[in-house]
Amino acid sequence: MMKLALISALAGSAAAFAPAQTGARSTSLNAFTAADLPGALAPMGFFDPLGFAEKADEATLKRYREAEVTHGRVAMLAVIGFLVGEAVEGSSFLFDASISGPAISHPGQVPGGWDALIIAGIGFAELQRAKPGGVAPADVKFDQAGALNSDYYPGDIGFDPLGLKPEDSEELDVMITKELQNGRL
Repeated sequence: MMKLALISALAGSAAAFAPAQTGARSTSLNAFTAADLPGALAPMGFFDPLGFAEKADEATLKRYREAEVTHGRVAMLAVIGFLVGEAVEGSSFLFDASISGPAISHPGQVPGGWDALIIAGIGFAELQRAKPGGVAPADVKFDQAGALNSDYYPGDIGFDPLGLKPEDSEELDVMITKELQNGRL
């Protein structure tokens, strides 16, 4: 039984480094169908075991991808936050270096009053993230909450201070796939 588990783990990890399947597909950012989405890698391909993408129209599929990208980015930032929190314990200039212990206990040690500032900062960041793609609430029907602009590509909030976003659409698809795979991890 142990050998089977070990072989399965090794086969699964080796498959992560297999070259991605490439085929003829649209790379237009506005052609938004399940078959055209970047993020599919061998051996799984487009992974949708419950069939959500099959039943979704273009607007719903865009909202699904926007949620996936956003939650992946938050998860990646959270990992960095935990690692940094553990590394600077007791040596930070914030709060007189009084926050200590495992990083999971740090939010409870933040002095009172800072919670409101943290929540306001998160709200401001969320508003800036939603502005580029979201339809103004006054222009949305009551049953279409979270609607995105038709020319908006999920996750493209226009924030690229280091100029890392490729101009070539195929290179952009590769970068989007890498970001999605890291967020899914």
